Amino acid sequence: MTRSKLPEIPTSIFAEMTQLANQHGAINMSQGFPSFPASQELKELASQAILENHNQYAPMMGLPALRLAISQMFESQHHTFYHPDEEICVTAGATQAIFTAIQATIFKDDEVILFTPAYDCYEPSIKVAGGVPIKIPMQLPEFTIDWDQVRDAINPKTKMIIVNSPHNPSGKLLTHDDMLKLETIAVENDLLVMSDEVYEFMIFDDNEHRSAARYAGLKERSFVMGSFGKTFHVTGWKTGFCLAPPALMKEFLKVHQQVVFCVNQPMQRAIATYLQQPQHYLDLGKFYQRKRDLFLNLINDSRFKFTPSESTYFQLLDYSDITDENDLAFAKALTIDHKIASIPISVFMEGRDPKMLRFCFAKEDEELVAAAKILNEL
Repeated sequence: MTRSKLPEIPTSIFAEMTQLANQHGAINMSQGFPSFPASQELKELASQAILENHNQYAPMMGLPALRLAISQMFESQHHTFYHPDEEICVTAGATQAIFTAIQATIFKDDEVILFTPAYDCYEPSIKVAGGVPIKIPMQLPEFTIDWDQVRDAINPKTKMIIVNSPHNPSGKLLTHDDMLKLETIAVENDLLVMSDEVYEFMIFDDNEHRSAARYAGLKERSFVMGSFGKTFHVTGWKTGFCLAPPALMKEFLKVHQQVVFCVNQPMQRAIATYLQQPQHYLDLGKFYQRKRDLFLNLINDSRFKFTPSESTYFQLLDYSDITDENDLAFAKALTIDHKIASIPISVFMEGRDPKMLRFCFAKEDEELVAAAKILNEL
């Protein structure tokens, strides 16, 4: 019988909760993608590219126009330069970028530090590469990182640290002090860093996203991941990017070439043109903050407790005043009995259960109103 490289990987909780929502006709706030349509302009640009016969393979690293646009975007937002021809690769979504970076740099028995709760692709990608995930729990209820604990975890086998800011599922942002501590640790121990920044434009309340690209000591050793699917409400397009210094990008491309070779050309053309108007991504924070505020104002008198999300399109709700049930059982009961689906976060936290559920507010306003009505009745 064929052996499995991932023998303990269960069905994704996202797929499980979505299937349950579909079976019971529930409002699906477990899905990490919008229920509203993408920009008509962006869709027309993609259609135009198809009709103009830009339907063959794109260059392996991505269309030059899109790589240039990404370079300009980072120079404008983070005051740092990535060379379009040497340090930028367009990928089939950020998950492919993450998988590729890990396969390119992690060898058997290399240790990779990540912080839980964590996006569920990190650990399997490390294991497929033969590496060892070292999971450090974030400090609750603030979802912060204990950097002394990070230092204590480092040994000669440590190869990489993975950070995710803006953070899924908490919506927390790493601070300037966090980034300086990460930089010091990475430089002192000659570690690689992978910075998952796919929600970078969904920032609320005058907070600031501090990209690893801003810090010289991090930039020279980091893979920085982004997602146009998230930014432009087109997750099904599976179009993201990876930024890295030339030496790391050289290794990244060796694997990228074998995994996907290149990314669909029409969508790349559409996004390259769409990026020429920065307001298309700069207005994203205001757009989602209004939805966050609508949702939270509607449930303000409910029995749920919450701290408004600083970023992303996710909101954690503490249900400890409602029931002592574990979060998986409560999430399933909400879906089946009350017709609203969410994500229990204990499945990403090594058995810890903070009695919180993750709700995605990237939904039509009518869905948020209907969802709030259900939650207020609990």
